[in-house]
Amino acid sequence: MMSRYLRFMVPLLLFVLLVALLYRGLSLDPKIVPSPLIGKPMPVFSLPQLENPAATLGDRDLRGKVSVLNVWATWCVSCRAEHAVLMELANTGKVNLYGLDYKDERDSAQRWLAQLGNPYIANAFDQNGRVGIDWGVYGTPETFIMDRQGIIRHKHIGPLTRAVLTNEILPLIAALEAETQ
Repeated sequence: MMSRYLRFMVPLLLFVLLVALLYRGLSLDPKIVPSPLIGKPMPVFSLPQLENPAATLGDRDLRGKVSVLNVWATWCVSCRAEHAVLMELANTGKVNLYGLDYKDERDSAQRWLAQLGNPYIANAFDQNGRVGIDWGVYGTPETFIMDRQGIIRHKHIGPLTRAVLTNEILPLIAALEAETQ
C-alpha cells in the first residue's frame, strides 16, 4: 500500500518542484546577470585601435582615472539605439569613455562612427572577440565602469538609456570620483 502511495506522490512532488523552479526562472530580469568580475581588476588586454591600427589600447590606458568601457558593434541594433546616449555621456566631460568594437569589420565600424559621431576617446578593435570573452561579454551592448585602480565596479547589460544614464551611471561615476580624491 505504501509503495503504491509513493509511486504517485514522488512524480507529483517532482512536478511541483519543476513548476516552482520554472516560475522562479521566468520571474528574473534577464538584464541582471551577475558578473564574476565585479570588484576585481579588469582583464589585462592590449588591442590595436580601431582608428589607428598602429596604436594600441589596453587596460593600462584605462587605469588612473574613472573609466567607462562600452562594448559595441555595427551589426548590433541596440548599439545604434544607445549611441545618442553615449554621445550625451561623452559630452558631459565627467568620465573617460572608451569603446571595444566587438567581432566587427574595421571599415564598417569606421564608417559607422563617421556617420553617427564618435563618443569614444579611443576604440580597441576586437575582431575575433577574444578580449570580449575575457571581459565576460554575453552580447552587445555592454558597459563596464572601472575605478581609478582599474577595479570593475559595475556592468550594465543592454543599451544605455537616458534614465539609466541619469539614475545609475552618472551617480556611480560621481561617487567613484569622490571616493578616490
